[in-house]
Amino acid sequence: MAQDPIDQGTDASPARPLTIAHIARRAGVSVPTVSKVVNGRKDVSVKTRRHVEAIIREQGYRPSRRESRSAPLLELAFHEFESEWAGEIIKGAQRVAAQHDLGLVMSDLAESPTEGRGWIETVLALRPRGVIAVLSDLDEDLRRQLHTRGIPLVVIDPTGEPLHDTPSVGAANWGGGLAATRHLLSLGHRRIGVIAGPQSLLCSRARLDGYRTAMDEAGIEVDPALIRYGNFYVPEAIQEGRALLDCDPASRPTAVFALNDLMALGVYLAARDLRLHIPDDLSVIGFDDTPTAKWANPPLTTIRQPLSQMAVTAARLVLRLAAGEQPAETRIELATELVVRSSTSPPRR
Repeated sequence: MAQDPIDQGTDASPARPLTIAHIARRAGVSVPTVSKVVNGRKDVSVKTRRHVEAIIREQGYRPSRRESRSAPLLELAFHEFESEWAGEIIKGAQRVAAQHDLGLVMSDLAESPTEGRGWIETVLALRPRGVIAVLSDLDEDLRRQLHTRGIPLVVIDPTGEPLHDTPSVGAANWGGGLAATRHLLSLGHRRIGVIAGPQSLLCSRARLDGYRTAMDEAGIEVDPALIRYGNFYVPEAIQEGRALLDCDPASRPTAVFALNDLMALGVYLAARDLRLHIPDDLSVIGFDDTPTAKWANPPLTTIRQPLSQMAVTAARLVLRLAAGEQPAETRIELATELVVRSSTSPPRR
C-alpha cells in the first residue's frame, strides 16, 4: 500500500493537496483543533497553537477555496491612531470599501495587550478580504499567519525598509524633505532647524535625508545642534521647539522644518511662549497637509502627502491580491507637493 505523502515528511501530492487533516496527523492533534487554530479561535492553548502553527509553516499549508471563504470586510490596522492623519487614511479606505460593498474594520495594534497576538486571533476569526497595516510592518510570525490563511497584506508607510514579499504604499518622503528645505533656502534662510520624527521610522529618516541633501546642494554645513527629534505629536514638539529656539538670537534658527504638521503646531506654541512671531521672526514648514494646516494661525506652509490616495491605492491593491492577481511592483510611491501659505517668508535682515 502506498504511503500517505504526509507520512513521508513531504507535502501532499498535486492529486491530494494538503488539508487540515494532514496537518492534524502531522501535529498529533485532532482535526477540530487544527481548524480552531486556522480560524483564529481562542479556545486552544498557547503551546498547542504554536505547535500547530509551526507544522502549518513547515508544510506550506494554504486553505482551499472552500476553506478560505473570506468575509466582506477590509481590516485597517493602525500602529496607533493619530487624529487627522488617521482620519485621512480612513476616508480613502472607506471609499474603496464602499465601492466594493465591503465593511471596514479598524483596529489599533498599540492597544493589543499581547504584542499583536489578540489582534491576529481576531483577524483570523473574521477572515477579512485583506489587511492594510498603517505604519506597522507586522512581525514575521503575524505575516506568515496571514499568508497561510490566504489573507493578503499591504502596508502603508512601512516603518523599515519595504519588504520585497509584502506590497507597500508610501509617499515621496525624501523628495518632500528636499522640496521643503529648498523652499526655505530660496527665501534666504541659512540656519534651518529641524524637528524630526522617531529615528526608527523610515518616513522620518527619508524626510531628514531630503533636508540634508538640499543643504548640501546649497553648500551649507548642517549644524547638529539644529536637529531635534520628536515623536510626531504636539507636546514633545513644544519641548523640542523650545530647546531649539530658546537661545541667543545670533545662533537661533530663522526657520524650522517640522517633519509633520502636528509637530509644526508644537513649534507654533513654543514660538508663542518665547514671543516670536511667525513668519516675521521665524518661518515654519510642516509635512502632511492635514486639514488643520490651512486653519492654523498663520496658515501653515507644508508638504502635501496624499494620505487619502495612499489608502485608496493600498485598498485597491489588497483587493487585487485577494482576487489572485499579482502586482507588477511591490512598492508604490506617490508624489508629494509643496503647499505655500503664510507661515514662511524671507528672514529679517
